[in-house]
Amino acid sequence: MTEFTGLAALVTGGASGIGLATATMLAGRGAHVAVLDRDPAGPGAGLVSVIADVTDDEAVRRAVGEAAVALGGLDILVNNAGIGAAGTVADNPDAEWHRVLDVNVVGMARTSRAALPHLRRAAAVRGQAAIVNTCSIAGIAGLPQRALYSASKGAVYALTLAMAADHVRENIRVNCVTPGTADTPWVGRLLDAAPDPAAERAALEARQPMGRLVSAQEVAAAIVYLASPLAGATTGIALGVDGGMAGLRLRPAK
Repeated sequence: MTEFTGLAALVTGGASGIGLATATMLAGRGAHVAVLDRDPAGPGAGLVSVIADVTDDEAVRRAVGEAAVALGGLDILVNNAGIGAAGTVADNPDAEWHRVLDVNVVGMARTSRAALPHLRRAAAVRGQAAIVNTCSIAGIAGLPQRALYSASKGAVYALTLAMAADHVRENIRVNCVTPGTADTPWVGRLLDAAPDPAAERAALEARQPMGRLVSAQEVAAAIVYLASPLAGATTGIALGVDGGMAGLRLRPAK
């Protein structure tokens, strides 16, 4: 028995990377877990798979409803689905700005909106429910060549605070995690596209004071903590999982 025994969680973008690590960790700690993704969750992990694109409101509503039926309700929503973007403010056309913001920001709003009736019922029965959003260090610190991505994640940070204020008296906690550069499939694709992947990886690692990329499991552990009923007094915070990027200012290594 753990604090998640009997609880139901829905993880968006849960077919790979941080989302899959989170869904697997929640299931391993006793939660009933559904994954909402454009791709089905892999077999063998005990996860319920519901298919939807977070840019499609009708599909999201249907998938959230399917998850709630399969799990017997929803106590936890993890808004993890997102896409990346590179370049300065001048490098992406309007269509790409709309696409990234639609997935990374409006997609969270769509899923949260669909899940709220279920979360409200859970909070009324159990005393609390939780939403955890995946933000990024890019949302709170200036990183080069990430204008569009940073704008989307800054919006996620602001959305998290606003949602926390809106729903605190309903006993629905809302928090976010702010990972540093994580060793995920998306970062892997960026590295593969670089002229010198090894040099680019070394530069990303050096940017984080711990000298390495963050693992998906480390981000998942932070998400699981914020989702846990044991964090019942924690709402409206951004929990950094960034190898020290946000707060540490080290002298150059000798």
